[in-house]
Amino acid sequence: MANMPRNLPNYVTWCRILMIPLIVGVFYLPESWLQEENKNIAATAIFVVAAITDWLDGYLARVLDQMSAFGAFLDPVADKLMVAGALVVLLQLDRVEPLVALIIIGREIAISALREWMAQMGQAKSVTVAFIGKLKTVFQMIAIPMLLFHDPLFVGFLNFQFLGTILINVAAVLTVISMLYYLRKAGVSSDGSV
Repeated sequence: MANMPRNLPNYVTWCRILMIPLIVGVFYLPESWLQEENKNIAATAIFVVAAITDWLDGYLARVLDQMSAFGAFLDPVADKLMVAGALVVLLQLDRVEPLVALIIIGREIAISALREWMAQMGQAKSVTVAFIGKLKTVFQMIAIPMLLFHDPLFVGFLNFQFLGTILINVAAVLTVISMLYYLRKAGVSSDGSV
């Protein structure tokens, strides 16, 4: 921690990490403090702000020329914690299937471990973020706020639970495909046939 670069992009990333318990904690507030529909709105708003900081910290790091190895490490950790925290809440609220949550969270753990292993072998570039991984993230980041919001919008015209469920299921499929893609890349790299 002593060598952590103290710069604006890293502070923004830390703010994202600090928002994770708020997304979870909102649903534990007594009904007398916050009604159910307002809990949904509050959790959705916090998640959306946190997702915006994911873009903001990278943008600031590039514009201010404050990119660092620590920031490159912390940013994906914050993203994974944010997604995992939201999925655990959604699982508790019975808004996402256990298998979907397990696939997404399990993949994040497995790919993080794979990247660490490949970095130790000096082949970190072989498992850098690919388009399929980015596409999976886009589907997750659209689906999760919909599932947190849960309630229909515009007098039932937009059923966020239904739409969010479709999108999170697509994200789960993309998650499996991206994991297989990274495992294949790592396998090819580790046997030296790249």
